[in-house]
Amino acid sequence: MTEIADLTASEAARRIAAGSLTASALAEACLARITEREPEVRAFAWLDPALVRRGAAAMDKGGPPAPLKGIPFGVKDVLDTADMPSQYGSPIWAGHRPRSDSAAVAMARAAGALIIGKTITTEFATRHPGATTNPANKHHTPGGSSSGSAAGVAAGFFPLSFGTQTGGSIIRPAAFCGIVGFKPSFGAIHRGGMKVMSESHDTIGVMARSVADCALSMGAMTGRDYGNPEAKLPRAPRLAFTLGPPAAKAAPETLALMERAIAACRKAGAEVVDITLPEVMTEAFEAHECVTNMESLQSLGWELVAARAQLSDVIKEKLDWAKRFPTAQLDACKLVQARARAALPAAMEGFDAVITASAAGEAPPGIGWTGDPSFNSLWTLLHGPCVTVPAGVGPKGLPLGVQIAGRIGEDAKVLAIGEWVSQAL
Repeated sequence: MTEIADLTASEAARRIAAGSLTASALAEACLARITEREPEVRAFAWLDPALVRRGAAAMDKGGPPAPLKGIPFGVKDVLDTADMPSQYGSPIWAGHRPRSDSAAVAMARAAGALIIGKTITTEFATRHPGATTNPANKHHTPGGSSSGSAAGVAAGFFPLSFGTQTGGSIIRPAAFCGIVGFKPSFGAIHRGGMKVMSESHDTIGVMARSVADCALSMGAMTGRDYGNPEAKLPRAPRLAFTLGPPAAKAAPETLALMERAIAACRKAGAEVVDITLPEVMTEAFEAHECVTNMESLQSLGWELVAARAQLSDVIKEKLDWAKRFPTAQLDACKLVQARARAALPAAMEGFDAVITASAAGEAPPGIGWTGDPSFNSLWTLLHGPCVTVPAGVGPKGLPLGVQIAGRIGEDAKVLAIGEWVSQAL
């Protein structure tokens, strides 16, 4: 029965709509997988199987059709839920029970999703990691900050999950765990009820087993058209290749991966051209840390005053660093990033999307560090969509991913090209 837990969301939704699968049967398959693997994977910050079963049973009794009806959905624990604690990966908020759902969770429920539990996040979706391990190898990190969301999809605990990205917190863990991660255009999912850290960067997105699942869930929740990624493109894409400002950090397996990916895309008919990004992109990339930490200093103002001792040393170090700078520094960095966003269309002129690395390399050993977000932060601050698709394994047998990034608002195109690249690989 537990093989049902490995269905894509799209296939599970088709079966539920056709009456060949019930929400309860899907929930039981996921709960059985959780019983089997959660002691090692540790994806959940909160799980109440009885609540899950009641919710699934209620859906099986009827109600209007909905695109995500009965589909288990993991929720990163920086997004509020009315019926579960929201603890933000911090002891400061242990046991906190919000009165309402976040906008994202409300949108998922309205689309028929079954919220299965809260997934482990790093502390306030920043650096200090939780206990989650990589389902591909328990001795390696699943990435972060959306650690439990990525690991849970990969392990078969749920077919869909919410992640959030400030630097690389959707794309990197999805790549490390061998699944699809989609960061939509900035603001596509409302951040009401989210523990926001960086006003300029934080973006809510989804993790899934297929690109089509990302399009299904995003469209169901937002009402926007994210297209059908599995439909044939009218022509092979024209792709710009760059590793961007952090190119020197690419591990040998990433350099080899990108060579293979580019060769596969060209063989399938794509034109792939090396490009050099304008200097303002490097300036914006270098400003990312300043903007993130200075805005986080503002967002954690209460915690710093009321519960500083319960903050991790790593977050206190970053926030204390941010205190050294005047507000004018933040304004100047945000202006540089705005200039970079304005420069992106010209930098991509004539290309359908950018093909680049999802991460520096394979998931690092241990769970004390979630990996380097350098290959994601530029595409996050540019506010356009990006998707990572599985692209084989590295020398240690751990998953690798390839990232497709695009212009603001071209989410459907990025998803379609992501699926095309996945098929080419």
